[in-house]
Amino acid sequence: MGKVMGAIVLIFWASFAVAEKVTIAALGDSLTQGYGLPGEEGFVPQLENWLQEQGHDVAVINAGVSGDTTAGGLSRVGWTLTPDVDALIVTLGGNDLLRGIGPEVSRANLDGIVAAAQEAGVAVLLVGMQAPGNYGQEYKTAFDAMYPEIAEAYGVLYLESFFAGLGGAGTNPASLRGYMQADGIHPNASGVREIVNGMGPHVVDLIEQVQ
Repeated sequence: MGKVMGAIVLIFWASFAVAEKVTIAALGDSLTQGYGLPGEEGFVPQLENWLQEQGHDVAVINAGVSGDTTAGGLSRVGWTLTPDVDALIVTLGGNDLLRGIGPEVSRANLDGIVAAAQEAGVAVLLVGMQAPGNYGQEYKTAFDAMYPEIAEAYGVLYLESFFAGLGGAGTNPASLRGYMQADGIHPNASGVREIVNGMGPHVVDLIEQVQ
């Protein structure tokens, strides 16, 4: 009887493991959406391929919208967090910077996104960014701080920059030309590959939280 019960338990856990596919939604702007790149060379397909090559059974959903702000992300986070979504990568704020939106507004929107994910029982990786100095030191300090502070307040995973794989903040832009498209803002396929290499281990941590 003991052997039979043991076999049943093993079959149960084997079946559970097979079904344990992790679905990750990547909520972001043009960097997430894959602006200027063929579909298979964008951030989401490359990240999904990288994770699968590491042996993870995952599906990554492209919830990136070119030009989106934190307000846009907040407005659509509800329908992004479908019942099959297990984890959420949040990469928003760059277009807030381009529009000079107050950090207090962006912070409230990001807070709302993370709160919605936690209410849905979804693990979060919050990806930060750093403001340029042309808005003044007060703006930069408030903007830069909101990402790690929100991550700490909610106890979610945090990565300081989408471009961490390319050296992150403070890297000489001239050294990145080979990784960027002609606009100097969006990465080319090689740049995305390096970005994924840098972010991938943090996404693995996210998957482990889910499992």
